[in-house]
Amino acid sequence: MLEHRLTRRWALGGAAALSLAPAARAQELTKASIALLRLSSSGPVFIAQEKGWFKEVGVDLTLKEFTAAAQVPLAIVSGDADFGTTAFTAGFYNLAAKGGLKVIAAQSAERPGFQLNVIAVTKQAWDAGVRSIKDLAGKRVAMTTAGSSMHYSIEILARKHGVDAKSIIMVPLQSLPNMAAAFKGGQVDAASFPITTYRQVEAEAGGHIIAYVGDEEPWQLGAVFTSPRTITERRPLVEKFLVGYRRGAAAYNQAFGKRENGKLVPGPNYDEMIALLSVALKQPPERVAQGLPFIDPEGRLDVGDIYKQVAFWQASGQVAKDADAKSFIDLSFVQGHFNVPK
Repeated sequence: MLEHRLTRRWALGGAAALSLAPAARAQELTKASIALLRLSSSGPVFIAQEKGWFKEVGVDLTLKEFTAAAQVPLAIVSGDADFGTTAFTAGFYNLAAKGGLKVIAAQSAERPGFQLNVIAVTKQAWDAGVRSIKDLAGKRVAMTTAGSSMHYSIEILARKHGVDAKSIIMVPLQSLPNMAAAFKGGQVDAASFPITTYRQVEAEAGGHIIAYVGDEEPWQLGAVFTSPRTITERRPLVEKFLVGYRRGAAAYNQAFGKRENGKLVPGPNYDEMIALLSVALKQPPERVAQGLPFIDPEGRLDVGDIYKQVAFWQASGQVAKDADAKSFIDLSFVQGHFNVPK
């Protein structure tokens, strides 16, 4: 039995998908592509692709892999991909505000008990007394790029703990391997890491986690999106794609969505899903299990949190003042989104 039961709306959507299956097999599939990162947050896509659920609804989906979140929305704007899924960044919001992107469903989110991203300090910094977010003032903290989800995590945790973010020396290092090297070499005092990256660094050089982002400050980390032109000219494709995607999200949530005392409680389809993601992510199952984010089984967004993120980046000068979140979020494809501003 599903831990998170599918709503009647999704059940109807699933029935629609099944009714489309014979027709989809009888006619030529519609070709489409999705830009993504090879991370567990892309799990619903990997699951639905492997299980054949996109083809069941008439979509022949090609996966286009990228190595940085900033690259994914650019692939949509340039026409290199039809859909994208990745974390929100200041750059994403600037492209969306200019009419290049439309958010259509949720991807991953930071939630309590889901150990996705962490703030960690080096062994040297820990020994020197850096034991909490409050101790980061004046310290060097590594991240990928300014305006990234890692940057946002550092900022919102600093604000929560009364630390002036301007007192933290943010060190953009462009990639996770660069961050890991700087952390291990002591060139930085701390870093905002995905938990899977941190565990590898910890095994090689030590370190200490001082905050799990989801436990401290839940937020809507990522989304599924497309271009306004695709919605206007190929709306049936978008609808079919989302039926397959949401079926993948439901299977992901069934396997990985339950937590008790911060620990994963495997669902009845856990073994199958963890094996599938292990192959897709090219990581051993035990490492995949360390970094499984929350993904809503129906693709529902925390809309109000997206508004909050846009306002934050506007206040920091990284997103244009005239950016309006309402203009680039399309709520028509998925019902029941959360926290929708009136």
